[in-house]
Amino acid sequence: MVFSHRMAALAAVVVIPLGIAATSYALTDSPESPKVPPKVELESGSPSATPTSTAPPTPTPTPSDEVVSRPPVSDDDDDDDGPGDDG
Repeated sequence: MVFSHRMAALAAVVVIPLGIAATSYALTDSPESPKVPPKVELESGSPSATPTSTAPPTPTPTPSDEVVSRPPVSDDDDDDDGPGDDG
């Protein structure tokens, strides 16, 4: 049976992407699940949480409420140079 040019083109359009997809699927690796150690050990030489001085800790000062004025509003955009602009 002789293939016509249309049948050959149709076969190429179908077979080539399927071949690429099958090759890509065959070459992908499936990731292994992460392995968790059965026991976690911490260092025994960790520093203690006791303060070295006997003075009570001073609280950090909170920032004062400062009122800042708004900047002036101006239309300095040059991005809106469209067909309907007068510029």
